[in-house]
Amino acid sequence: MAVNLSKNGTALTAAFKEVVDEKSSTNWALFTYEGNSNDIRLAEKGDGGLEELVEELNSGKIMYAFCRVQDPNSGLPKYVLINWTGEGVKDARKGQCAHHVSSMATFLRGAHVTINARAEDDVEPEVIMEKVAKASGANYSFHKEAPSRFQDSGPQGPVGSVYQKTNAISEIKRTNKDNFWAQTEKDEEKRRKEERAKADDERQHLEKERKDREAKEAGQREKRDKEKASQIDEQKKYQQKQDSTTKEQAKQRYEEEENQAAQTKGIKRGESVEKANEAASLISQRASNPREMFKQRERGITPSDSDVPSVPPVSPQPEPDVDDGQSRCEYEEHVEEQEEAPLPQEEAPLPQEEAPLPQEQVEEEAPAAHIQVAPKEPAQPEVEENNVEEVTPDETPDKGACARALYDYQAADDTEISFDPDDILTGIEMIDEGWWRGYSPNGHFGMFPANYVEMM
Repeated sequence: MAVNLSKNGTALTAAFKEVVDEKSSTNWALFTYEGNSNDIRLAEKGDGGLEELVEELNSGKIMYAFCRVQDPNSGLPKYVLINWTGEGVKDARKGQCAHHVSSMATFLRGAHVTINARAEDDVEPEVIMEKVAKASGANYSFHKEAPSRFQDSGPQGPVGSVYQKTNAISEIKRTNKDNFWAQTEKDEEKRRKEERAKADDERQHLEKERKDREAKEAGQREKRDKEKASQIDEQKKYQQKQDSTTKEQAKQRYEEEENQAAQTKGIKRGESVEKANEAASLISQRASNPREMFKQRERGITPSDSDVPSVPPVSPQPEPDVDDGQSRCEYEEHVEEQEEAPLPQEEAPLPQEEAPLPQEQVEEEAPAAHIQVAPKEPAQPEVEENNVEEVTPDETPDKGACARALYDYQAADDTEISFDPDDILTGIEMIDEGWWRGYSPNGHFGMFPANYVEMM
């Protein structure tokens, strides 16, 4: 920040004029800062000369002193400017006030000697007066000069002349000398031209070498670029070949998986048909109705072969196809109704007295009844399981998982597919978290970003 001389400008100017005025008794003035600011104020002034001024200097402050002294050589008044920086001043403050010296020198103009002091040894009056004496420039006193210096000392000696008589021989020699220097100048000029021509030839030779070197480097660089481009093309072809091979392999795997799934479905369907036929044949081979047998046992009548009429075997009916109007579930319900229907039989006359059955006969008939009823129980759940498998023939196994496109996407290469918003994608395979595969509406199979669609 610059030094401020305007705040106390009146007092500063008045003190400076008193020191400069030879008629004034004040011969020194001391200036310093107001606290840690950059405002200059008048610290002290007096008429005691350098001895009194030195005593007012403070080792903890930065001060500027302006003093009027008498030149020991000429007896004329001289002005001394002292830039005082005490040893106790902080380094930061010294750095801030370092550029104020030029401003103070401009304000305290007319100083013949400027002294930068840090210690008392630098401002000793004897040292300052020696510097003033050296700065005076002359070791004499104008007032002490003897008047005899300006007195006339009488006539002087004869005055000499530079005139010389003309000599023909010397003139001829001078002419030859001029010719010699002219010839020398011509030779020098010729030598300079030869040097310039030689320098031009050398420069042209270097320029030619530089151009040849640049052309050679350009050719090598172009060759390297062509080789690199050919390598890149080969790499692209190889990558395309690998991609096509991968695509073909993926297509083959997909076809194999489809064929395998179709075969597995056909095998399961055949097994269900066999189980249904087997259940129907077991039901048709029953000779008696187990329910009627247990009812007779409760009434205490022992069934005999003569009492139970023979039931003609039920002919197995052909299994309806899935494509017919009658489903497999209706067919199984029809079979169960035939099984539960009571068989026609003649009413036998009840005996007069009911005789208790022997214990051994009861024990023999019980396991026989269980043996006849046992085949019915596993047959029914098998038919129901088969019905569950065949209930969903209208699903679209060929389409697989489907998704709707949310945004527009354009394929980057042959391994990807393109679609528009609201397009339906089928046969989706979630091969990765961010990329899926499937069929586009135009039948193309490839990869697409998963976040561009939503599952249906």
